[in-house]
Amino acid sequence: MAKIEIYSKDVCPYCTLAKRLLESKGQTYEEINLSTYPERTDEMLKRCGGRMTVPEILIDDKLIGGFDDLAELNKSGELDTLLGL
Repeated sequence: MAKIEIYSKDVCPYCTLAKRLLESKGQTYEEINLSTYPERTDEMLKRCGGRMTVPEILIDDKLIGGFDDLAELNKSGELDTLLGL
């Protein structure tokens, strides 16, 4: 199973959509909630090329991007490959 990490915030509809999409594929993920752990924001910025938006999604330490990027990978079928499905 792929290692999935999601940087999120409490009030973030796109974070919810990303988590639902991954859950619909039977995937588990580590959620790093920046509302709860704001001290991890610098970590996200370093790992995600300075992107300030959430969600930021990484699969096996590869930056996927936000929900729109995840949805596009799903639409093309590439997400299943990344997830090993």
